[in-house]
Amino acid sequence: MLKKINTATSFIQERTQIKPDYGIILGTGLGALVDDIDISDIIEYQDIPHFPVSTVEFHKGRLIFGQLVNRNVVIMQGRFHYYEGYSMQEVTFPVRVLRQLGIRRLFISNAAGGVNPEYEVSDLMILSDHINLLPDNPLRGQNIDELGPRFPDMSEPYDLSMIETGLKVAKEHGIPAHKGVYAVVTGPNLETEAEYKYVRIIGADAVGMSTVPENIVARHMGIPCFAVSVITDLGIPGRIEKVNVDKIIAAAVKAEPGMTTIIEGILKTL
Repeated sequence: MLKKINTATSFIQERTQIKPDYGIILGTGLGALVDDIDISDIIEYQDIPHFPVSTVEFHKGRLIFGQLVNRNVVIMQGRFHYYEGYSMQEVTFPVRVLRQLGIRRLFISNAAGGVNPEYEVSDLMILSDHINLLPDNPLRGQNIDELGPRFPDMSEPYDLSMIETGLKVAKEHGIPAHKGVYAVVTGPNLETEAEYKYVRIIGADAVGMSTVPENIVARHMGIPCFAVSVITDLGIPGRIEKVNVDKIIAAAVKAEPGMTTIIEGILKTL
């Protein structure tokens, strides 16, 4: 694992002069943030040794280096999911590489189904915690001590100061944003009505298919995280509709400017 991480890192460093302080993972329909970046370099995932390749059509699959609000950043435009057939170690491999590249904080975004009755489509939810319903864990197997401890603490999976700043920015700009708990499932199918009810009963406000593995690996390496969900559909009794991908993308695109404003607002304070 270390050899693969170092090989990928060296390959990337030979192709960019940017030393990123912040990493940002863009979820489904949330690629427009790239438009605000002063781009220096773009590297395709398929060219990076040992890097997975995005198989989901709306995940472009490239690393973008540049400046966002005068901060050096690296953007993952496209992520990996367990449902694509990758192992948890493969899903989270890019986060390991971002840490080797020097990032000090990680921002994660995703599209999710809302199960909290107060939520509306295209609202944002800033993650305060999560519930892991995946059948595997990216830390399973022999621990690599150089990367982090065998039993990492998860009492604060998402950075409290960044959560507070994010909510403040949302309020200042009139962006519909909540603070809530995210449950992760395997996908790729959306949830049944009973499954929506289940995740609500166990304490979740939204449900999706990503983010938690990346967060676990980031916390394993001591990287503070901020995560935000775009509510693209509702799993609320009486409000559940047949959902298609086009509707999900449209809901994400509508909410994307608010998400960008929040992330940029936090970056300005760091």
